Amino acid sequence: MAFIPNPSRKKREALYKTVYLSKELRDKIERIAKAYDTSFNNVVVSMLEECLRDTQE
Repeated sequence: MAFIPNPSRKKREALYKTVYLSKELRDKIERIAKAYDTSFNNVVVSMLEECLRDTQE
């Protein structure tokens, strides 16, 4: 199944966390964000939520 980012949502309580990504991974995420007209952050959060959902099932 192809990954599709969540629709952008209203702001909710959040915090900042720094992660280090390889240039290649950053470039792939930026391409997905551009393709779906959404933010880099939304793609990353959507991926993390999807991964966590998969591990809980």
